[in-house]
Amino acid sequence: MSDITTTWIVESGTGDWSISGGALASGDDLETAALISLFSDREADAADIPPDGGDDRRGWWGDDDEDVPIGSRLWLLDRSRLTPAVANTARIYMEEALKWMVDDEVASSIKVLTAIADNSQLNSIITITRSDGTVIPLKFNWAWRPS
Repeated sequence: MSDITTTWIVESGTGDWSISGGALASGDDLETAALISLFSDREADAADIPPDGGDDRRGWWGDDDEDVPIGSRLWLLDRSRLTPAVANTARIYMEEALKWMVDDEVASSIKVLTAIADNSQLNSIITITRSDGTVIPLKFNWAWRPS
């Protein structure tokens, strides 16, 4: 299945649609779904404390009354110092954001690995295995801003 191709722009930490021949490019719907799932802000759980200590729990209005919310809670780590515990929490948030793919049988499995590089960068490798056995590898590396 094809979808509008979303490309991750490392320098700005944003995604954007790709253009091909003057039109929106189409491509791998699974990669686009992963980008949306990882980099849209899921509403914080009741026990979560937003990074600014305020009461903005973010989230998307379209999640109201939905069983499975869109996005991830990675935004909760915005002001955290990069430590092994934070890297582990980031992995958990990524797995949580992508779990719907296995639940909906879009993928047979998802593996997420995180590692700290040079004390200022969080590297993540996500491996999505489709039901037909096709493997989709995704890599995301973030320059971490210290708190």
